[in-house]
Amino acid sequence: MRPSRARGGRVPRTLSRGELEQRLDALLRTQGEGALNKLRDDARAIAPGLGLDAEYEALTDLIGAFLGTREAKAESVIGKARVAGPPFDPDRIMLFETLFGALRDAIPTPRPASAQDDEAAANLAFFEAYFSNFIEGTEFSVGEAREIVFEGVMPPERPEDAHDVLGTFRIVSDMQEMSTLPASSEDFEAILRRRHATLMQARPDKNPGAYKTRTNQVGSTVFVAPELVNGTLERGFEFYRALEEPFQRAVFMMLLVSEVHPFTNGNGRTARTMMNAELVAAGQERIIVPTAYRTDYLGALKAFSKNGQAVPLIRTLNVAQRYTGMIDWHSFESARAMLDDTNAFAEGADAKLRIKA
Repeated sequence: MRPSRARGGRVPRTLSRGELEQRLDALLRTQGEGALNKLRDDARAIAPGLGLDAEYEALTDLIGAFLGTREAKAESVIGKARVAGPPFDPDRIMLFETLFGALRDAIPTPRPASAQDDEAAANLAFFEAYFSNFIEGTEFSVGEAREIVFEGVMPPERPEDAHDVLGTFRIVSDMQEMSTLPASSEDFEAILRRRHATLMQARPDKNPGAYKTRTNQVGSTVFVAPELVNGTLERGFEFYRALEEPFQRAVFMMLLVSEVHPFTNGNGRTARTMMNAELVAAGQERIIVPTAYRTDYLGALKAFSKNGQAVPLIRTLNVAQRYTGMIDWHSFESARAMLDDTNAFAEGADAKLRIKA
């Protein structure tokens, strides 16, 4: 807490107030409240011997402000957000800034929606729901899923899985719902919660429509901490609002939800639903991710999360959109035949989608 000057071209021996606030925020995000409490205890033990009692009191006030137990003035953007709220995840905001730049540099190909009549739209919505659930491990045969969606046949041994598919279909087949876009961050969160509640309505243990209370992760990717969800979504939404082209907004929206992972379960399906709503509202082709393209899609997501590589995912979703437009959705059987012919249902890491050049 005591400032020092750099001498002889060397870095200062102490952190600036802003740097300290960033370190405290990072410590709180990665290790929790216990880490700040331990830091405060350690500082208390050594401060008298170093003659740093005043600095210790200032540190105590700052840590207390970060924990919500004291009042103190913060100087950095991160510190002010942590103290005044809502706090956010700065690492995710950096990723969103990278994505924003990559999307602004990309020149997407406009692709008007191919499924124009009611039957074609219903068939496309069915396979969108089918593949989106298959990606997450909710696996049914096409015949079983068709009975669930169109005939209301619920397999007694898997009622929750069946309702996941049906809930997804109810959202993506509702043209009024899928044409509703957020005009503000408040609208955004309301729409996000509503769609998640519909999707997960058969799983009350997953708190449909409610944000998570524990940090979640997939593999080694740890998502945004619960107390940072609102602030990170709010700041991410500002990037989204600055994009104008439907494909760009769709990709950004999907990654905003996916990277924050605001819910206990159902984040991937909700993210893809939010993505396609952007396209439906603009009269553009949807993006479906067939089973055979799952490895490419998840690999591109991981490259973005871990290394900030946005271009591979933009390209992957561009290919998936082009593929969606290749399929004749006007009859269920013709769509299924074309999906079969292009290897869409193939599983495994070696599965490859056959796409015309």
